[in-house]
Amino acid sequence: MLATPAQRGLAVLELAQAGNFTEIRDLFAPPLRTIVSADALAAGWTAELDRQGRVSSIGVPVSEPAGPGATVVKVPVTCEHGGLTVVISMTDTGWLGGIQLAPAAAAEPIAPWEPPAYADPRSFDEQDVTVGSGRLAVPGTLSLPHEPGPRPAVVLLCGSGMLDRDETIGRNKPFRDLAWGLASRGVAVLRFDKVTYAHPGEVASDDDFTAADEYVPHAIAAVGLLGRHPAVDARRIFVLGHSLGGTLAPRVAAGEPAVAGLVILAGGAQPLHWTLVRQLEYLASLEPATAAASEPAIETSREQARLIDSPGLSASTPAGDLPLGVPGAYWLDLRDHEPVAVAAALERPILVLQGGRDYQVTVDDDLARWKAGLADRPDVTIRIHPADNHLFFPGSGRSTPAEYEPAQHMDAAVVAEIADWLTGAGVGVGVGVDARPPDEH
Repeated sequence: MLATPAQRGLAVLELAQAGNFTEIRDLFAPPLRTIVSADALAAGWTAELDRQGRVSSIGVPVSEPAGPGATVVKVPVTCEHGGLTVVISMTDTGWLGGIQLAPAAAAEPIAPWEPPAYADPRSFDEQDVTVGSGRLAVPGTLSLPHEPGPRPAVVLLCGSGMLDRDETIGRNKPFRDLAWGLASRGVAVLRFDKVTYAHPGEVASDDDFTAADEYVPHAIAAVGLLGRHPAVDARRIFVLGHSLGGTLAPRVAAGEPAVAGLVILAGGAQPLHWTLVRQLEYLASLEPATAAASEPAIETSREQARLIDSPGLSASTPAGDLPLGVPGAYWLDLRDHEPVAVAAALERPILVLQGGRDYQVTVDDDLARWKAGLADRPDVTIRIHPADNHLFFPGSGRSTPAEYEPAQHMDAAVVAEIADWLTGAGVGVGVGVDARPPDEH
């Protein structure tokens, strides 16, 4: 095994140049190999070189931490007609977690995060807190406005994966954007590292770990922490979930009567195992020339999704037969969770926001379900922000993974809408859909 992540990254690039894509596939972590095709890797590499020309030089790799036990290596590549960055994520044990062909600018080291224009750091303070108790307690941050309280407060729930309290992705921190923006508008905000981020070893060794375990205990503990704080109005504590956090947010409210209402940002409503299939299909459609090479991996994903839907799924189903190598207990729990039905049974106000350009959670596949289940509720507000992607970053055209790379901030209009709703201006105003075209956003 090569000594450093940078050396391993260069070795992957050498394999690509030599056309040894089967060897690259075999370097992926075992749970990912079923959805990684050597033909798709080859097709993607070939298509990029057709655009950029042959490789003329390889620059010095940049290695950056990517959460506990993970590193991202960025290798700058100069070609005849331009350049690109090969972005390789890997575990500390050497397994690959992903390969992305990104723009040349992606090779630059990640600059320190800069606050968005809508945040005023002079208007609030932050303090470290511990959420939960025992061996799975997690660290968090409480943002408290200076203005006199008691004030409304909100708990933030990250999306899927091993995410820190800021929901860091590359050089962007959408949850820090949101927390600072809301605190600047008078809302106390509690955000915390996910248990999968803070305690990856303990979670990975527990085959009985479920989606509920991933979200509910710490979310309820966070609500309790806020409820005991003298600067917080205990009658106005909300839960905001993004992506999978939005899917599980109704479950948190159902288990904790102190939750005053929900904010659901790009909350998944389509079953996650079929969402994964749809996402693979969408990504393949971005490169028609290589789409056929992705079909075997997509079909494998379909077979895994059908297994989850079948009576044959059990806690003892081999994790290798299931999406992302996640054990059966997790999928059983998530399969039985119907987020829209749970939300519909809550007698509490709900704000649902959706990015119109989001390909991970979509208007047609997910928001349509929220609308169908909640549209007759006068205390539910539903809005589409047409120009926004999954992270509520504004843009144009078809959304791609590469657009998450440049430094940017959560849409100011989204932060303002959430703040107004939480402070009472929007609670209970009824259902609406913001269908403005992107150029008016």
